Amino acid sequence: MRERGPLCVGIDPHAALLADWGLADDIGGLERFSRTVVEALADRVAVLKPQSAFFERYGSKGVAVLERTVADARAAGALVLMDAKRGDIGSTMAAYADSFLAKGAPLFSDAVTVSPYLGFGSLRPALDLARENGAGVFVLALTSNPEGAQVQRAETAGGRSVAQLVLDHIAAENAGAEPLGSVGAVVGATLGDAGADLATGGPLLAPGIGAQGAAPADLPGVFGASVGRVLPSVSRGVLRHGPDTGALRGAAERFADGVRAAVAGS
Repeated sequence: MRERGPLCVGIDPHAALLADWGLADDIGGLERFSRTVVEALADRVAVLKPQSAFFERYGSKGVAVLERTVADARAAGALVLMDAKRGDIGSTMAAYADSFLAKGAPLFSDAVTVSPYLGFGSLRPALDLARENGAGVFVLALTSNPEGAQVQRAETAGGRSVAQLVLDHIAAENAGAEPLGSVGAVVGATLGDAGADLATGGPLLAPGIGAQGAAPADLPGVFGASVGRVLPSVSRGVLRHGPDTGALRGAAERFADGVRAAVAGS
C-alpha cells in the first residue's frame, strides 16, 4: 500500500461484465478477462482480489484459471486476497485453510476472507496457518450489504454488538504487532458510520467503493481515526473500463489518488 497506493481491485468475472467486454460466458471468456486484468494491474496495484465463486461456477476448468490468475498476479508483485468467505469447524475449516494458506497449494494466496459466524474460535486453523506461512486473513465484521446489519448489529447479553465482539477478537489476535497485524477486518465503506471501535491493529478491507455507492471521500466519515489502515476495494468501478488495459490502469490510478487525497485531508 505504501509503495503502490492504498487500493484493492477485485477480479469479478460475472456474466454481465463478460458481456460488457464482448466476451462469451465460457471458459475462454473467463481466461481472457482474468489475464487482461492481471496484465493491466498486477504490476502497479497493491492488492488484487479474485472472487472465487465466479471461477468455481465453471467447474474444474474455472478453478484452473483461478490458479493461474493467482500465480501470475503474485509473480507480478501484487498481493492476492482470495475472496472466498470460508467458514466452518474443525477439520473442514482446516481443509479450507489448506486450500488458500498452505505453502505449495495451487491456490496459495497472501490472504483470504473468512466468516466468523460459527464462532471466532472456529477460525483457529486459518489464523494459525496464516501466521505460520506469512499470510493473513480478513474476517467479516461489518459488511457492505444491507442484510448484514440484522446479525452484525445485534446486541449480545453484554450489550456489545456481534460485530464488535468480532472486532475485539481481531484486536486480540493482533496485539503487539507492528506496524500492522495480519488479521484484518472487513468493514463496508457504504456504512456511513461504522459505529464500532475499529482499533483492531490490523488492516481494514473496505468494499463498496464505486458501483455500490461509496466514494473515497466517504472513508474518513466511516473509519475516523482508523482511516490510515483502510484498504478500499473497488471492482466494477475499475473493471467496467476494460478490456482496454490503458483505461483499466487509468481508472485504478484515479481511485488510488482519490483515496490518498481523502486520507491526507482527514
